[in-house]
Amino acid sequence: MENSLDTSGREEGEDSVSQHGRVVTEEEWLKKWQLRNIGFHIEQGHPLLKKYLDIFLNGRNGLKIFFPLCGKAVEMKWLADLGHHIVGVEISESALKEFFTEQNLAYSEETVPEIPGAKLLKNTSGNISLYCCSIYDLTSTVAGKFDAIWDRGSLVAINPCDRERYANLMLSLMNWRCCCLLVTVSYDPNKYKGPPFYVPDSEVKRLFGQRCDIKQLEKIDGFTERHRTWGLDYLWEVMYILLLK
Repeated sequence: MENSLDTSGREEGEDSVSQHGRVVTEEEWLKKWQLRNIGFHIEQGHPLLKKYLDIFLNGRNGLKIFFPLCGKAVEMKWLADLGHHIVGVEISESALKEFFTEQNLAYSEETVPEIPGAKLLKNTSGNISLYCCSIYDLTSTVAGKFDAIWDRGSLVAINPCDRERYANLMLSLMNWRCCCLLVTVSYDPNKYKGPPFYVPDSEVKRLFGQRCDIKQLEKIDGFTERHRTWGLDYLWEVMYILLLK
């Protein structure tokens, strides 16, 4: 596969050795929520999902849509209001409770027999089901398969050493007509250790290309002052659509 050049002049195919050994523990993620270090949360929802919503839904109604590492993403409420069934997974119970509280949704809690220690939080109408557990425990045996997946901050958040495990899980959760919208970030990984982690185009193709047709839909400038404090001078958000072959 040919490498492409980003605006910094470096080749996207040149992944950074500096991030390969980086491991973020569950405790670190929980601490981010505890300390309110959640700059990754977008209060108004992600503009690219709004822009490509018609492609994502493809005229289909009543979809079962998966949000990996969902946090308290407001898009879950949007899509539920459109008549879809939402399933999310998140390690932070406080994030899930904040979602229901901030969206003014009453919810119940129950245990998950297949996953020791896990909780399932569901709204009263039952069209939003959020699992509090490790994403790797949420197999198709527990959650079934999905018609659509919105991966805005999941692949870029998981540890680089777990990417193949993650990709295999995502593929196992996709039904035959599943549409996955995937957003990655591109920046100079020698200047910032992550997360979010730098995921080059070559990595997306390596992880999913054998089983999926992959198309890059858009690349937008996502750079903010927050990223400048990380030592970066550019950051791109790249959106792909993945469809099973």
